[in-house]
Amino acid sequence: MGGGRDRGRRLPEKEALHKINEHITAQQVRLVGEEAEGSAVMSTREALRLADERELDLVEISPNADPPVVRIVDYSKFLYQQKKKAKEIKANAVKVVIKEIRFGPQTDDHDYNFKLKHAEGFLKDGSKVKAYVFFRGRSIVFKEQGEILLLRFATDLEELAKVEMMPKLEGKRMTMMLAPKVKK
Repeated sequence: MGGGRDRGRRLPEKEALHKINEHITAQQVRLVGEEAEGSAVMSTREALRLADERELDLVEISPNADPPVVRIVDYSKFLYQQKKKAKEIKANAVKVVIKEIRFGPQTDDHDYNFKLKHAEGFLKDGSKVKAYVFFRGRSIVFKEQGEILLLRFATDLEELAKVEMMPKLEGKRMTMMLAPKVKK
């Protein structure tokens, strides 16, 4: 049985994602693809012979099926297409961007309004906003003021955002998370 390009080749560990050719241990397999005209159950030896005739590889697609599902393809081309599909899926995934806005416990109205405008822009762009009050030194005694500031911030942004996490004190920071409201 000679002739197939990858017959007897040792697979690098990285490529051992699928069993190919003689590495397939099942007695019977279900061959799918153009070669099988639908799907056909046959012995592994017969499927290997068909792959050999086409000078392609027999690749185990679904090892947990009964019998395992195989396809006759060029293995390196098959791996390339798998990587390409994974890359497309990753590119289409929604990326969550978190923008941080920092306040002091006694932030004045001008700074507050300036930061509020920035937060509105971030939320309109679809980013989450992590607003926090940072307490320096003894300013931790003003933690109630920090909480009031964050709750006022959430109230001012309630048309654009929903509160994902209420103000919570973590060390010297009081943090609150806002997510953009989904447009209907």
